[in-house]
Amino acid sequence: MINVAVFGYGNIGRYAEQAIGQAPDMNLAGIFHHDEVEQVIALHPDVVLLCVPSREVPRVAPTFLKVGISTVDSFDIHSSIPEVRQQLNATATAAVSVLSAGWDPGSDSVIRCLLQAMAPEGVTYTNFGPGRSMGHTVVAKSKPGVKDALSMTIPVGKGIHRREVYVILEKGALLSDVETAIKTDPYFVNDDTQVIEVASLEDLNTVQHGVLIERDGVSGVTKDQQMEFKMTINNPALTGQVMVSCARAAYRLANKKQFGCYTMIEIPPVTMLPGSEEENIKKLV
Repeated sequence: MINVAVFGYGNIGRYAEQAIGQAPDMNLAGIFHHDEVEQVIALHPDVVLLCVPSREVPRVAPTFLKVGISTVDSFDIHSSIPEVRQQLNATATAAVSVLSAGWDPGSDSVIRCLLQAMAPEGVTYTNFGPGRSMGHTVVAKSKPGVKDALSMTIPVGKGIHRREVYVILEKGALLSDVETAIKTDPYFVNDDTQVIEVASLEDLNTVQHGVLIERDGVSGVTKDQQMEFKMTINNPALTGQVMVSCARAAYRLANKKQFGCYTMIEIPPVTMLPGSEEENIKKLV
């Protein structure tokens, strides 16, 4: 059995716990909060799922990797992934780090990679939503003057998105100040973003999300190869499941002493599945 600990217990942590419970080859080693690093190290599980905000991953992951505990995270700041990958790779000398193991980046990254292999020349559009973006919501909530927030992603088409950020303000906070703080954050700066003050989020709150990935490309010299991948999902449930599947891959890579930091496009998908690789090859190929 693979001993997996959950570090951080928000939406993703709760769904990751459920996914571990359904895995035939995993044992839940424990659920830990952000101030319980030493307790995790003392337990020394095979893999720790870092269910923390993305901006905490570069700080938290090395703490475990340095003592030989493998980690899986759902870091979702696309532009920072190469830098963080290099940083964690330098630290993971006796463990495995799986970086950005969510659905985008993550499983969608694998789809984009496969579509490009099928049509090397062309263009891919990733259209998110409509739905709640967990990463953007966390960032909006962190801004001074914000009591609570919800960020919705609205697809415009051709990979362009609009952000609708609903905020409940702290007493005395100015909407103009909050709006500036949100719109200038790297999470939002490249998108058309609207910040809307509301009295309640109850009627708006949802964890549903989705994606449509489109590629129009060329296979060899044959043009107009048109491909689509589409899904509508519960955001944190899918993220938690992907992290748990990647924990299995991390465990197997570590057992082979193939230490280092990996993104999902670098990991053979068969290593993410329960059961033997030979059995899954026979079933899926």
